[in-house]
Amino acid sequence: MALLQKSKDKRSALLKATLALVNNGGIQSASMAKVAKMACVSPATIYLYFDSKQDLVNQLYLSVKSAFAEAAFAAYNKDERVKQNFEKIWHAMACYKSSYTEEASFLSQCDNTPMIDESTRQEGLVHFKPLFDLWEQGKKEGIIKDVSPYLLYAYSIYPIAFLVNMQVRGNCSLNSAVIKQAFEAAWDSIGVVGGGVRDFK
Repeated sequence: MALLQKSKDKRSALLKATLALVNNGGIQSASMAKVAKMACVSPATIYLYFDSKQDLVNQLYLSVKSAFAEAAFAAYNKDERVKQNFEKIWHAMACYKSSYTEEASFLSQCDNTPMIDESTRQEGLVHFKPLFDLWEQGKKEGIIKDVSPYLLYAYSIYPIAFLVNMQVRGNCSLNSAVIKQAFEAAWDSIGVVGGGVRDFK
């Protein structure tokens, strides 16, 4: 049991080191030697846990994506109305990105660069199936615009990362008023005007 925990600790240390290096200098700066040094292990040890640098970065992506999804859907209840569920998910995502800025920064880099291979990216999307299903339900009820889920994500979820980056830089404060305005803007961007009147009560 102690050996298993030690193994988990080393793997976790390698992932944390990679996260820090990628955030500070991009994927090119996260050499295996630097990762090993920061994680306080020998370079050879990395290959006991990961096949390659690409595998290491892919596994970090899936780990962060999984944690993000777990936080996002913690209060999700499929029996509740679409807008109420979306509001819970949106606020949970905003809270996660505000609280875990390093992980949020890493995910933003992954979204904007080819550092993650496509099969891993698609695997990461599986974690967000509840959100995609919710949008499909909203489309059927006539309260969510009938457009690609990528457009829905781009207009309603992706701006959270931008706002968090602005807060980190000291350009704005994500206080309750700003968060409320941001959610309303997100909903307005994907919701059908006048659709699903009962859902707005």
